[in-house]
Amino acid sequence: MSTDFSVKPVGALVATPIVQVASAAANNAVATELPPSQSVTPPDASAGTSNNSQASSDYVSHQAFFDSAAASIVYQVVNDQTDQVVNQFPDEAVLRRRAYFHTLDLTKETPTRPLATDRTA
Repeated sequence: MSTDFSVKPVGALVATPIVQVASAAANNAVATELPPSQSVTPPDASAGTSNNSQASSDYVSHQAFFDSAAASIVYQVVNDQTDQVVNQFPDEAVLRRRAYFHTLDLTKETPTRPLATDRTA
């Protein structure tokens, strides 16, 4: 048995022909020609439409800071025009929960070990 984990081909490759069967409805269909006012045309590629939100990112800034109560790093996206937080990770509920448990951890009593002089024989 081989100890390497590479995938090796087994046997010869076989090309499978793809057969497209046209339905009877497609064979008997009538070609449709619509006037330009009723047809859909592809948009011009130079139109500059995109899904990129770069224009909206001109008004936001990214901040990172350490929340000492929650003992974690917080990342925020802030709108520069309104100074409102647009997005935050972790969110407020998670920070409150972390702060609560962090406070519980700090208030726990640490177990003390008896000193060697305190032992009775």
